Amino acid sequence: MKIGIIGLGLIGGSLAISLRNRKFADYFYGFDINADHGKQALEIGFINEFVDLDTLIEKSDLIVIAIPVDKARKVVLSLLDKVKPNQIISDMGSTKSGICAEVKDHKNRKQYVASHPIAGTENSGPTAAIDNLFDTKITIICDKELSDPKAIEVIEKLYQTLNMRIIYMEAEEHDRHIAYVSHLSHITSFILGKTVLDLEKDEKNIFNMAGSGFESTVRLAKSSPAMWAPILEQNKKHLSVALDAYINNLQQFKKHIEEGNTYETYKLMSEVNEIRRVLNGIKPIK
Repeated sequence: MKIGIIGLGLIGGSLAISLRNRKFADYFYGFDINADHGKQALEIGFINEFVDLDTLIEKSDLIVIAIPVDKARKVVLSLLDKVKPNQIISDMGSTKSGICAEVKDHKNRKQYVASHPIAGTENSGPTAAIDNLFDTKITIICDKELSDPKAIEVIEKLYQTLNMRIIYMEAEEHDRHIAYVSHLSHITSFILGKTVLDLEKDEKNIFNMAGSGFESTVRLAKSSPAMWAPILEQNKKHLSVALDAYINNLQQFKKHIEEGNTYETYKLMSEVNEIRRVLNGIKPIK
């Protein structure tokens, strides 16, 4: 199999490294609008050739889109216009309803599989790509019934090769849930970083006094704005609901602190400790 990867950053690069190491495909074509990314990808060795988009479309059996979600919506339509009968197209973006709506009525819709591997780091670019990025993580395939079963089979095999667990969702449902458990956490991290930068004018104090709690919470604020600004824009409907709830909780917590209501702050934190059980996959005691 020959794979074409559009976007040679953290996700596209890590995909290529892992699939190459696991011998899922025998040849990798790469395309990126940043020529330096192409050069780095060749130097690292996770693609065989850095080519233009038309060449990648012509020569690839499977084409994977790993670029910001606003760009992906345009690219997938162009690919579907040019796709050959046995080619498969998939994307790896973290919003799905917009791109699925874009391609819904396309004559070649069945050759496209909407997917979202839930994996990443705060780093970006080809040099951030690593093997095992996807290992043991979850990937979501959306609107499975709209894709050709053979295309689904190939994408399922790809994610199984990456040692990922696959779940299936409708695209709108995906965006709603991912707003709560992924997109909101990135906003929280960005705004925490901004708040500290606004309040603490002496950078030495941030460097010297910030503990591991601050570092782990603000880690996501180092993520690429070029990737995250379009994600937040495309999922604004669900994020608006999430942010309203989050802001309300912050205001309640602030009120308890200002009023010296230690019991209520303790009670709230004790209730939220339940998230530990949820994340550990332990069923509640009835």
